[in-house]
This record gives sequence, C-alpha cells and structure tokens, in this order.
Amino acid sequence: MNRPYNFSAGPAAIPAEVLQQAAAEMLDWHGSGMSVMEMSHRGKEFISIYEQAEADLRELLAVPPEFKILFMQGGGLAENAIVPLNLSRAGTVDFVLSGSWSQKSAKEARKYVADAHIAASGEDGKFTALPAPESWQLSRGASYVHICSNETIHGVEFQELPDLKALGCDAPLVVDFSSHVASRPVDW
Repeated sequence: MNRPYNFSAGPAAIPAEVLQQAAAEMLDWHGSGMSVMEMSHRGKEFISIYEQAEADLRELLAVPPEFKILFMQGGGLAENAIVPLNLSRAGTVDFVLSGSWSQKSAKEARKYVADAHIAASGEDGKFTALPAPESWQLSRGASYVHICSNETIHGVEFQELPDLKALGCDAPLVVDFSSHVASRPVDW
C-alpha cells in the first residue's frame, strides 16, 4: 500500500509496524485476554501501562522529578479553562496574542479572571509576526503570563522562550506548546 504523508497540525504519520502492533494488541493486551479499553483504570494491568507511559514521557522530555506529569482529557481547549482556574491567584493574567490559539486562551480566561489583560498583540499585522518582548505591557503582580509558542494556524513560532525577568516581570510563564511539545529540549 502506498501511504500518503500527513503534514497537518495534530495527528502525524505513524509507521505501519506500529499500527500493526496496535491492531494486534487491540483485542488482547499482552496476553491479558482483553483490550486496554476494557480494563479497569484501577487494575494492575492498566496501572502498569500508565506508569510506563509516564516514565517514557519523563525520559523523552527530560522532565525533572520535581515536576508532575498529568494525563488529562479535554485537549488544548480544556486547558484554557484549567490554567486560569488553578493559577490565577491575583485578579490579572497577562496574555500575548500571537494568533488564533492565544486568542482562544485569552477569551476563555475572561470567564474566570477579573482581568485577562492583553499585554501585546500581533493582530494589527494579521499575526504575521510575533510582538517583540520589549514592547509587551506586562502587568505588575499578574498571576502569570501566557503565550502560545507555536501558532499553527498563522504560522508564527517563538524560537526561544521570553525571559520575563529581563523584562522586569516575576510572574510565571505559562506556555501552550502542545503543537510542538517534543520537537526540541525544554529548559525546565
């Protein structure tokens, strides 16, 4: 079979060997007699799968032990609610709008925080360039600063993360890097 290449954002091409293994294990996971989808999430087999997935991801991304890895449903859009609900200790959260995904993040945060402050925006230029960090109008005492490091719809990407301390800001940097999470090392 001649398989097409998929360069879309999101799912990517998977080697045929991996697909064949997944198909074989769909009905009988490692001799357990059942599919992973049929297992109890509290059962020994599933807990083993979960622990191995966490260990593999921690190794792949070089995640230090002081960081937790959470496997959560909902995708990137659900995270737009989870982050402000859990991190907005002050009334203000700063957003740098660099495209559609950061706009969606700011829009969702407005439901949960007093001030979803737009610290910078590339909208005037139709999101063809990133706002220069030196131009950001960061809020004093903001709970966090949010960026989307890779705007897949508009095709702009932060090549390196901004140094908030150099900008006079001590707020944590929250980064949506879901579209390119394993594409480069992360400076934890």
